[in-house]
Formats: sequence, C-alpha cells, structure tokens
Amino acid sequence: MFATPAYAQAAGAGGAFTSFIPLILIFAIMYFLLIRPQQKKVKEHKKMVEALRRGDQIVTQGGLIGKVTKVVDDNEVKVEIATGTEVRVVRHTIQQVLTKTEPAS
Repeated sequence: MFATPAYAQAAGAGGAFTSFIPLILIFAIMYFLLIRPQQKKVKEHKKMVEALRRGDQIVTQGGLIGKVTKVVDDNEVKVEIATGTEVRVVRHTIQQVLTKTEPAS
C-alpha cells in the first residue's frame, strides 16, 4: 500500500535547481510586464518635467490647467491659472504638457 523508502527518495531526484525554475520564470515575467514599463514611464515623466519652460501650458495632478510663467528652481514653477492669478507648483506634480513653446532662435 505505502511507497517504499526507495521510491520516495527517487521521486525528488530532480535537484534543487529545477524547483527554482518556476520562481525564476515568474520573476522574469513580472520584470518585463510590470517593472520595466514603470521605469520607462518614470524616465519619460522626469524628462518632460526637466524640459519645462516659460509659456508651456500644463495640467497638474490636481487637474489645474495653466501656463508656466516662471521656472523658479529645480523643484518649483509659477503657473498662471487665471488672468492675474499665479500659483507656485511643485514640478513633479505636473502630469502633462498640453502645448509646448519653441525656444527662441
């Protein structure tokens, strides 16, 4: 009825490496489907934020639409959201650039 010890020992003869193959495959799939695209998206957002300049029309993560009037420093820009109304916005909260101004020649 029960397997003898010799049969039980022979069942696990695949080795330790073969038991890790599914784990390695799962990690590889997760890397290509989740981690790598997210890193690419972050890199593109960083590039977009660094390229901000005066006159760009932007959308913040809070949904405010405005025009960049002044780039204060590496972390902050001034945005005009209405005529005569300027707010200071942290650069990394800018979600999208609607219209891009061309550099002066």
